[in-house]
Amino acid sequence: MSQKPAMRARLRPVELVGASAIIGVFVGAVVLMGTREIVVALEWAGVAFVVALVVTAMLLLAATPKDERPDADRRPDDDEESRGH
Repeated sequence: MSQKPAMRARLRPVELVGASAIIGVFVGAVVLMGTREIVVALEWAGVAFVVALVVTAMLLLAATPKDERPDADRRPDDDEESRGH
């Protein structure tokens, strides 16, 4: 039977989406105060949410420890050794 992930690991996606939502709300509020246009503020809030979510996801992919990656047991010179060179 497989182990269940820890509560912290299960809530991590919720934390990331929540942080992106906070960034989107902040940007939307700043734009609303600056323009007084609700539609423009909602558009900017949506764009900021999506950008924050994508940037956070890309940073997490780049920062994944090597021993958690599926190809962690391979070395760059493994291919050369298996070919007999």
